[in-house]
Amino acid sequence: MTAPVSQAQSLHESPQGLDSAVLNPDPLLTALLKGDRRALAKVITLIESTRDDHQVRADALLNSLLPHTGGSLRLGVSGVPGVGKSTFIEALGLALIDEGHKVAVLAIDPSSTVNGGSILGDKTRMAGLSLKDEAYVRPSPASGTLGGVAEKTRETLLACEAAGYDVVIIETVGIGQSEMAVAHMTDFFVLLQLPNAGDDLQALKRGVMELADLVVVHKADLDPQAAALAQSQILAALRLTDARDTTQVLCLSALCPQQVAHFWGVVQRAVAHQRECGRFDQRRHAQNLTWMWDLIRAHLMTHFEKHPPVQAALLSTEQAVTQRSLAPGAAARGLLRLFTHLPVHSPP
Repeated sequence: MTAPVSQAQSLHESPQGLDSAVLNPDPLLTALLKGDRRALAKVITLIESTRDDHQVRADALLNSLLPHTGGSLRLGVSGVPGVGKSTFIEALGLALIDEGHKVAVLAIDPSSTVNGGSILGDKTRMAGLSLKDEAYVRPSPASGTLGGVAEKTRETLLACEAAGYDVVIIETVGIGQSEMAVAHMTDFFVLLQLPNAGDDLQALKRGVMELADLVVVHKADLDPQAAALAQSQILAALRLTDARDTTQVLCLSALCPQQVAHFWGVVQRAVAHQRECGRFDQRRHAQNLTWMWDLIRAHLMTHFEKHPPVQAALLSTEQAVTQRSLAPGAAARGLLRLFTHLPVHSPP
């Protein structure tokens, strides 16, 4: 008699010895694994779609391409608007291509409040990199997602890895909590600062500084003296916030190829050290768990908003809260009871 298979097993186990393309005969998967750029674009479009049938197909594709993922270096780049993130990423990407790498850039744009689309259009800001066959630049609207990072960025990252891109760079909006979000989905997080960062240091959140693996004073060529001063100030701030002693601070300009090459050398040595001490794998494991719980929260919120009893009561509940006839906490608990079908007097 065959032993029963648990639900958890059935979610992730597949017959041994079969290729993922055999398990999932979707032609997009076969083309993607061959590095077809059009197939990659179509897969990402499916991933980002909100249609239920597209989501079913995207989930099947993601499960099948999973064995082909995880081999890239995931690099996060963030910083205040105007610090030169796109210029820096383009210079780095071109240098990496010269070294034989394939580079994917997932650039998270602020979303228009009018039509929800990207405002900045990173392909126009990275024109040289976009034209390279070894590069793939994908702008995605943040769409109001917490932290300014598109909801589907993690899945898109996996698709890029399966397509053969061995360096995946995620550029964030650089506003609010976006740095936090990208730090939790990358292997190495770089925070760019301007040479005149004295006042900006006061505005930096302690958590952001502690999450940075490397701080770069960018556009250092504009004022080398100010850049050196900013470097010393940032180092002092890092020590005051009890950040990791391994966090380095570099001064560089993306216009100087030697300095960009030095930056990449620093990243490679730091990542190699993380692998040796086991921190790299620990970080990946933590990212996967964070990813799972983030998706659970996102899907629960989606189902909550679409729940018929909640929809029926939502408008009147919101009016009661704004008119101060119902406490926000009581309103939230009431809607949650409708969603979970709990009795009115059930304990919290």
